[in-house]
Amino acid sequence: MSRTKGGTTTHARHKKVTDAAKGYYGRRKNTFKVARQAVDKANQYATRDRKTRKRTFRALWIQRINAAVRAHDEALTYSRFMGGLAKAGIEVDRKVLADLAVHEPDAFGAIVDKAKAALA
Repeated sequence: MSRTKGGTTTHARHKKVTDAAKGYYGRRKNTFKVARQAVDKANQYATRDRKTRKRTFRALWIQRINAAVRAHDEALTYSRFMGGLAKAGIEVDRKVLADLAVHEPDAFGAIVDKAKAALA
C-alpha cells in the first residue's frame, strides 16, 4: 500500500488560520505559528466581548433614558420612572425606551406622563 502524506490537510489547516489573520501587522499575518497565537487571542477577546457588549449597551440605554426623563421633568429620576412604568403596567424594554427617547420624543413624553400619573 502506498504511503499517505498529510500535506493537503496541513496546508488547509494553515490556510484557515492565515486567512483569519488577514490584516494583522508583520509576521502575525503570514507566519503560521505567530498567526495561530494571534488568532487564538483574537477569538478569546471576541468571546469575552460578546458578553461585555450586552452590558455596555444596557448601560447606554439607561443613560439615554435617564437624560430624556430628566429633560422632560427635572424632579423625576430614572429609577422612579422605571418604578412608575411598572405601576402603570407598561412593559417596554430599555432598548425600545431609549430608541423612543432619541427618535420619538413626543411618544416618550406621553410614556413619562403615564409613569408620573401612576406614581402620584
